[in-house]
Amino acid sequence: MKSICLYLHIHQPLRFREYSAFDISNKSDYFRGTGRTDNRRIFIKVARNSYYPMFSILSNLLAGCPRFKISLSITGTWLVQAQKWAPDLITMLQKMVKTGRVEILGETFYHSLSFFYDEAEFSAQVKKHSDFIFKIFGVRPTSFRNTELAYNDQLAHWADTYGYKVILAEGWDDILKGRPTGHVYAPKNCKNLRLLLKNYQLSDDIAFRFSDRKWPEYPLTVSKYLAALEKATSSAPLVNLFMDFETFGEHQWASTGIFDFFTDFVRTWSAKRAHKFVTVSEAAKLETPIDTISVPHTLTWADSERDLSAWRGNSLQDSAMDTLYNLKSQVFETKDPSLISDWRLLTTSDHAYSMCTKYWHDGNVHAYFSAYASPYESFMYFMNILRDLEYRISTHKK
Repeated sequence: MKSICLYLHIHQPLRFREYSAFDISNKSDYFRGTGRTDNRRIFIKVARNSYYPMFSILSNLLAGCPRFKISLSITGTWLVQAQKWAPDLITMLQKMVKTGRVEILGETFYHSLSFFYDEAEFSAQVKKHSDFIFKIFGVRPTSFRNTELAYNDQLAHWADTYGYKVILAEGWDDILKGRPTGHVYAPKNCKNLRLLLKNYQLSDDIAFRFSDRKWPEYPLTVSKYLAALEKATSSAPLVNLFMDFETFGEHQWASTGIFDFFTDFVRTWSAKRAHKFVTVSEAAKLETPIDTISVPHTLTWADSERDLSAWRGNSLQDSAMDTLYNLKSQVFETKDPSLISDWRLLTTSDHAYSMCTKYWHDGNVHAYFSAYASPYESFMYFMNILRDLEYRISTHKK
């Protein structure tokens, strides 16, 4: 039997606005932007381009292809915005989850990289996310993905200790050392946890290269893709396709044919009796782990380096995040729910990402996802917000 584990990540940050020095101590409406930082406008746009059409496609596939299954991770920031501006999306998701063929994964509520700054905060954000998922969907995640698939041996040990059964990571060549991504692995020094590794070549064929006319394989047809999947499963039982949900309709526009491609791919693969789709939890049970994987240095699915340099690669990012996390104890001592909520929203990794100063291809990707004119502008607004946080903290001490 040849299996595909399809996992999509759903996220939208709450972007901070163009917060000037004149706003400090006067306005604390950090996330009520306009134009490029108008969160409602952005969410509705992406919903129109991606969420509504893709949710409809997934619903139809679940109804028409009994063997189709999918795994999703959904950040708390996305869920809160959907509840506010597009609640019917939540309803659509709830109906899909009720089929029993959609698995929801655990992660941090705020799409943060808090594990690398404050493990107690990280654990609190994961618990908050788990509780919120249970409240909305009636299930608790037993599989885990960290923000941006950021992973190392220490994180695996944390997940194992907290009772998760499966964790995801990038299937990067440096850690695989010639081993295929299509097997189940055991993380180092873990008792029960299983590790699934992304097949980045086949995932990125869809996520990044699908509409690239300079790509030698363009156009990617269903027959070409199925041939590649058959080849990948000739020596391993599994293909792990991990990508952003917004790949469909936002990063790859509808005009590229991405929706028709996805629908035809799922239906054609499912038509063969020797083929199936599995959730993350099911994939981890396909076999006993064939080997142990150790990742002593942090691995992510971002940029050419596949490390944390997209968020911790320059002095702007280090200064912003260090200042933010150093304020945590003072923020929580106030017991002010609004202040604590704002602080946690500022831990969202997208903020540090917008301060990245890389060049060439990686730099273009960062610019595409940023709501600000430059990394320096993003840093300036963020630091102004932190100064206002300090002012708000001081008012509680009087």
